[in-house]
Parts: sequence; structure tokens; C-alpha cells
Amino acid sequence: MLQAHVLPAEPVGTIAPEKTREGIDVQINGEHFRHTGDPQMPLLWYLRDVLRLTGTKYGGEHGGNGADLVLVEDKAVSAISLAMHALAGKSVTTVEGLAASDGGLHPLQQAFIDEDAIGCGYCTPGWLIAGAALLRRKPKPGDDDIDQLPNLCRCGCQTRVRRAIKRAAAGKAGQP
Repeated sequence: MLQAHVLPAEPVGTIAPEKTREGIDVQINGEHFRHTGDPQMPLLWYLRDVLRLTGTKYGGEHGGNGADLVLVEDKAVSAISLAMHALAGKSVTTVEGLAASDGGLHPLQQAFIDEDAIGCGYCTPGWLIAGAALLRRKPKPGDDDIDQLPNLCRCGCQTRVRRAIKRAAAGKAGQP
């Protein structure tokens, strides 16, 4: 015969909601996040290890080759050299956030495809971020403007990257 389980008359313990944890509030690709870990954590590791946004690449502990670029308040910055505490209340855009919310490609992404400006692909996210920042700053960049971008490509795609940035600037992305 089964016995009925009898609940105690008084609760054994109390359940209370946990207080909101202190942290660093940041917008990444239009979404709100609160980092509650080490405030010295580099943004790159937060993006890759916590959020699993792996488009931004590690390019050495001091950055400098452009592989780790993200947009912070529309300015291209090195994600490895930027600690989370410096991002409180700021807006960050990664290469994953360049595309439109409906999934349509950013004109620069399309221009990279059109010009076959993708070699091995490791540096491509950084080029896209640097190029997008350049186009926001200077809608019709010249060769000198593009040559001053901090990105390195070991595959030799610089000429195709230059053409892609100019194609996007001319509004010809996706056209023959």
C-alpha cells in the first residue's frame, strides 16, 4: 500500500531571490550584457570564451595586426587591449554584428565576396571592422586612407581588400 507524503506544517527554509549582481553593462551587437567577472578581462576573451562570438581573432597579446578589431562607439579598437571595465555603458559591434538584423550582408561584406578579398580568412573580420570604421569616417576613401589601416594579411589579399573597400564606397557591392 502506498503512503501519502505529508508536507511539514512550516517551511524548512526560506527561498529568497538573489540580489542583482554588480557588473559591467555593455551593449554588444545591439544586445545588453552584464559582465560580472574580472573587470580586467580583455574584451576579446569575453567575446570568444563567454559569448562564443568567435569572429574576432586573437592576433597576439598586444594586438596590432588588426585581427582583433571591434567597433566601440563606431571606432575600431583592439579587443585584446581593451579591458571590460573600460566598456561600461558603451556599444560594441563585432564582425558578427555588421550584417543587418534581417541577415542581409553589410555592403562591405558583400564587396569582399565580390572582389574575392578573402584569403585564408583569419584577417578578414579585422579588415571588415577597420573598413567599416573607415567608410563611416570617410565615405570615399583613397588608397592612402586604406593603406593606413592597421591590418596585416599574410596571404597577399591587400589589393583585393582595397578594391572591396572602394566597391563598397561606390555603392557597387553585389553588382557585376
